[in-house]
Amino acid sequence: MITPWRDRALPVADRVEDLLSRMTLEEKTAQLYGVWVKNDSSGEDIAPDEQGMSESFDFDELITRGLGQLTRAFGTAPVDPALGAAALARAQRRIMTANRFGIPAVAHEECLAGFTAWRATAYPVPLAWGATFDPPLVEEMARHIGQDLTSVGVHQGLSPVLDVVRDPRWGRVEETIGEDPYLVGTIGSAYVRGLESAGIVATLKHFAGYAASVGARNHAPVRAGVREFADVTLPPFEMALREGGARSVMAAYTETDGVPVSADPGLLTELLRDDWGFTGTVVSDYFGIGFLETNHRVAGSRAEAAGAALAAGLDVELPTLRCYGASLVEAVRAGEIPESLVDRAARRVLLQKCELGMLDEDWTPEPTAERIDLDSTANRTLARRLAEESVVLLDNPDDVLPLAPDVRIAVVGPRADDPLAMLGCYSFPSHVLPAHPGTPLGIEIPTILQSLRAELPDAKITHAAGSDVDGEDTGGFAEAVARTAEADVCVAVLGDRAGLFGRGTSGEGCDAEDLRLPGVQAELLDALAATGTPVVLVLLTGRPYALGRWNGQLAGVVQAFFPGEEGGPAVAGVLSGRVSPSGRLPVSVPHRPGGQPWTYLQPPLGLAGAASNLDPTPLYPFGHGRSYTTFEWEDFEGGSEDLAPEIDTDGTHDVSVTVRNAGERPGAEVVQLYLHDPVASVTRPDVRLIAYQRVRLEPGEASRVTFRFHADVSSFTDRSGRRVVEPGSLELRLGASSTDVRHRVRLTLSGPVREVGPDRRLHCGTEVRAVET
Repeated sequence: MITPWRDRALPVADRVEDLLSRMTLEEKTAQLYGVWVKNDSSGEDIAPDEQGMSESFDFDELITRGLGQLTRAFGTAPVDPALGAAALARAQRRIMTANRFGIPAVAHEECLAGFTAWRATAYPVPLAWGATFDPPLVEEMARHIGQDLTSVGVHQGLSPVLDVVRDPRWGRVEETIGEDPYLVGTIGSAYVRGLESAGIVATLKHFAGYAASVGARNHAPVRAGVREFADVTLPPFEMALREGGARSVMAAYTETDGVPVSADPGLLTELLRDDWGFTGTVVSDYFGIGFLETNHRVAGSRAEAAGAALAAGLDVELPTLRCYGASLVEAVRAGEIPESLVDRAARRVLLQKCELGMLDEDWTPEPTAERIDLDSTANRTLARRLAEESVVLLDNPDDVLPLAPDVRIAVVGPRADDPLAMLGCYSFPSHVLPAHPGTPLGIEIPTILQSLRAELPDAKITHAAGSDVDGEDTGGFAEAVARTAEADVCVAVLGDRAGLFGRGTSGEGCDAEDLRLPGVQAELLDALAATGTPVVLVLLTGRPYALGRWNGQLAGVVQAFFPGEEGGPAVAGVLSGRVSPSGRLPVSVPHRPGGQPWTYLQPPLGLAGAASNLDPTPLYPFGHGRSYTTFEWEDFEGGSEDLAPEIDTDGTHDVSVTVRNAGERPGAEVVQLYLHDPVASVTRPDVRLIAYQRVRLEPGEASRVTFRFHADVSSFTDRSGRRVVEPGSLELRLGASSTDVRHRVRLTLSGPVREVGPDRRLHCGTEVRAVET
């Protein structure tokens, strides 16, 4: 007779209850932690604040009790993918043989901009995904990433990041999707759907508030108000759970109003599970439970940290064992921590393992793929499409772009001929290879210089670096100026170097004092502009930088947010005209480098006014982006500024416009719908995005775009903490950016104040149909 917990004919919950009833306390706690085999208690190769956070262990002895997770078998050091898959399978067999139930471990990896493994495709960073305004394409990318993870035996991906940018000085802006919660939610949900469709457990992070840290300092306290938290921080997570189907959530490092997330039952249990109905696993950010003792100082011991985290609803300790091991067992046996908390967390972990098939008797750790190729032609083609769609043409005042095929070009700047200029801090070459000097990148990454030479074979191209990314050395200016003076046009390639904890100008722990270009790059750009040669600025960055200093001085400005391994050809294609630029800004580009934080989601007092000499108005607004073709918006229907249709507080209203490509090149327009609430019971953002549609059109083609606004989309958190739809006036703004408004429609919501909950509508309905020309 088959043991009940192995019986696939039984409900999953029944199988898990039977298994739990057979397990000792040590076996249950063993399911609640991961092990990072490559790391040890000395803290070598671990980030600041994490030294000494790993408990020493004997792996062979440890796994006799079982093991919850294996941490980053591929993402810790360079390993050939096929050999790594075989090694992971061997480790799983050891774990299964050692513990009396034969339960394997969940293997997790980072996959922020592709699988963070040697020789795996490095896709554009999430900020570039936001610039595409193209959820289906992001979903396709995530499906490819998930398939690659599955092919080598990985089960869980620690992505996507759903933090909304609140201060662009924060080093991890490159990991975010943008400064608008609706854009973050829709793009992030698409990523989740793609990853989950491949069978990978998607992990939403960092829940919640991480990007709102004081002074843009990594790990700093969060000072967000209740309504900001509810209306800006939380909606992307709610959307990704409801519509993406994410099965895991990662608790953020930060604390809000004195309560660390890892010890906050209000977030991890009451909101996440009771209100939103989440049934998956909550995992710690790396060492986050230990930080309750060492950094937050709300626990006096490892056992107290474990008890607080378990009580809050944090199920799994990552990346390796510290608090959920022997100290937890001792505290439970001493009656200091209820065993029911261990059971609750173990039940969630085992339910997920059961759903993954890992409790089935015939489960095998052997790789399913006959041939493992983590950087396939299909992957690279997809990476190129994403990169091309993400490039934003900020300005082209004199139509210097596209470049003529036989032009003399001086390609200048510290980012022009460095393959790492394309990659964010969680790509394997930037994240891991600095600790392994001499190791090849593992993937081909054409630079801007190489790509321009391939793109424009008849052009005469010269090159000078001019300066480093950071530092004060101006010794290369003279050569850069000389090459520029000899050319018809200068392409100045400036920007960031991704790194970790101060080793870069962008990335985790690489927070900026202000939004000046790093090092002496601003002075280099001044010197190039002073030559009189037209200068096209190409930015390869992880955040927006202030560009007002050169407003009106440049022949063109192209923004690419770490566009990945195919970013060089993508940018070169935009410069040559082979690619018609279609990216839109997911973050505002500031005019001045100070006066932060500022995003476009500002109430009236956050806008420019006579009460302050500081004008926060951006140089290029959220949603902005130019094209090489012209789009005409025709036959608008839906109302006007003067006519105010009346709908109920649970009603709908349609707005429609025909978008026509009136130029001679193919291109894509992004039709954006914003909401303006003139009067409300609490202050509201002047405008906020509530819908968008990317429309690709050949010359002469047209499409009809219709948005069906539902009153639920206007909801917000009132003074009592309820989410409500209020009666009164609203204005819908249809535009090509948050400030380029083409049509305004005034509405009146009538009826009582209506409270809405997690079942409310999160979107406007959208319909796109071709129009005969």
